[in-house]
Amino acid sequence: MKVIVVDDSSTMRRIIKNTLARLGYTDIIEAEHGLDALTKLDGVDMIFTDWNMPEMDGLTFVKSIRSSDSYKKIPIIMVTTEAAKEDIVEAIQSGVNNYVVKPFTPDILKSKIEAVLNR
Repeated sequence: MKVIVVDDSSTMRRIIKNTLARLGYTDIIEAEHGLDALTKLDGVDMIFTDWNMPEMDGLTFVKSIRSSDSYKKIPIIMVTTEAAKEDIVEAIQSGVNNYVVKPFTPDILKSKIEAVLNR
């Protein structure tokens, strides 16, 4: 399974990549923001994206993916510091399949992945 991690923080991308690797996901690519990620989606099976990023924020990125026939079915997990209930609702309504609030544990990430893949 090919995964893309989209976050403007290289440290957060590394944390997510390392967590995913421990869960058995080894085909992982990275992007610094939504515009960067849009050029790297071919063959991607799951997306992890931050909300707050330069160039193109995560919500705009999600809406762009959901409006594309080629990519609209890819599961998206948003990993962000935005923890307000209205933010979570907005993300879900925009097409996010699941939501992880930073900081998170490997078990939380694992449970969110399992929930998305078992739908």
